[in-house]
Amino acid sequence: MAVLARAAAASVDDIGAAAAKAGAKAAGVVIDDAAVTPQYVRSLAAEREVPIIRRIAVGSLRNKFLIILPAVLVLSQFVPWLLTPILMAGGAYLCYEGAEKVWAKLAHHDAHGAEEQSKDEKTLVSGAVRTDLILSAEIMVITLNEVIDEPFWSRLAILAVVALVMTVVVYGAVALIVKMDDAGLRLAQLSGAVASFGRGLVRAMPRVLTALTVVGTAAMLWVGGHILLVGTDELGLHALYAAVHHVEEAAHDATGALGGLVGWLVNTAFSALLGLIVGALVVAVVTLVSRRRKAGAAPA
Repeated sequence: MAVLARAAAASVDDIGAAAAKAGAKAAGVVIDDAAVTPQYVRSLAAEREVPIIRRIAVGSLRNKFLIILPAVLVLSQFVPWLLTPILMAGGAYLCYEGAEKVWAKLAHHDAHGAEEQSKDEKTLVSGAVRTDLILSAEIMVITLNEVIDEPFWSRLAILAVVALVMTVVVYGAVALIVKMDDAGLRLAQLSGAVASFGRGLVRAMPRVLTALTVVGTAAMLWVGGHILLVGTDELGLHALYAAVHHVEEAAHDATGALGGLVGWLVNTAFSALLGLIVGALVVAVVTLVSRRRKAGAAPA
């Protein structure tokens, strides 16, 4: 019994360590998920923010456990070669979303916000859950890509742990973010340093949300570009990855003790640039197709 207990404990530790390592690879998508969700409750009454976030979180769990987890396990078991193309398709979508946000900022219009404000709560939740499906699928496939060599049941356990933890982390953080200004207002009603802190918190939140949007956009371009960069190498197209890796190694060797950080920054910058280029191309294609459809529908 003692041997079995130790073996079980070791397995749990291994699963936890593997889940933490694999989950870290999906950090960019997690940041993006946390940055996107507050936009869905921006126009709602304060008392409805947390209930709406709770409904989105429940929808996210359904996405992960009822749709994505069974699908990726079947793929990894029977057609693992499909994972890289699927991952790259998701990466291209992230690049598109990031580039669309950059274009919306440059063109001084909101890509999604104006239309979201006029929707009812049911429609808002449905839209948020659909967006979460894409981002959650990316998180799960990135995670699976890191544990593809594990036995089936270990894969299942690791993916389940990552799915649960990521949902709690993302939507717990979102709930804290959207209620921070309310907490600041309550603190501002007190006296002394506490009131000053509360007023500062209220003033800071618009800047925090703006910064979070910028971070989320950068994360989409970085993660999407990196997925495409690695994916092309895995599919046998080595030139682009080799060129970036060569520059990364040169930067690493030239900067001594800071080599690890500088090398990572170089790789990240090239990944984000690739993500922006691919995303801009996709935005251009989508815009062209949309205009042609509208032009074709106008005479009718």
